[in-house]
Amino acid sequence: MLENQYQYGKLEAGCDEAGRGCLAGPVFAAAVILPPDFHDPLLNDSKQMSERNRDRLRVIIEREAVAWAVESVSAARIDEINILNASFEGMSLAVTRLDPSPEFLAIDGNRFRTRLTIPWQCIVKGDGKYADIAAASVLAKTHRDEYMCRLSEEYPQYGWSKNKGYPTREHRLAIREYGLTPYHRLTFNHEIDQLELPFF
Repeated sequence: MLENQYQYGKLEAGCDEAGRGCLAGPVFAAAVILPPDFHDPLLNDSKQMSERNRDRLRVIIEREAVAWAVESVSAARIDEINILNASFEGMSLAVTRLDPSPEFLAIDGNRFRTRLTIPWQCIVKGDGKYADIAAASVLAKTHRDEYMCRLSEEYPQYGWSKNKGYPTREHRLAIREYGLTPYHRLTFNHEIDQLELPFF
């Protein structure tokens, strides 16, 4: 069972992102402030949840959270500032949209940079430890998956409705056959010889 938050006694927002390892599409980031008594037995790191449970939890989180926000950072911006900085930027943007503003940020991962003046703490695998970070992981993942499914209607040959832009064999072969789209990250390695690497 997850702890509700990392630091009690302060209005805390959990923050996480989705899509860092993708070849195409934005990275999405979410920030969530949960009520102190929030509990759902299905809530976990979004990667450990079924799509059905993620979609179910998204509705509950968006309805019951004190505040939540989701932001995306485009492929072009990722190419400009790199994926790590784009993830930081996305989380910072999401936090600025929270009302009320949090007093503390619990960040999933081991690194974070921001211009925000709010105190924060990085927590490795925090999305499997704290409910507010897990909730942010669910929102980031479900909003991004929904977006990639919409893009797949425009570019069906890349299989984004299934692979969500991750470097699957299907995706890499489609790049070899059809080339890159405006949604691909140009600074990521799309070369044919990458087909020899392990696939997701």
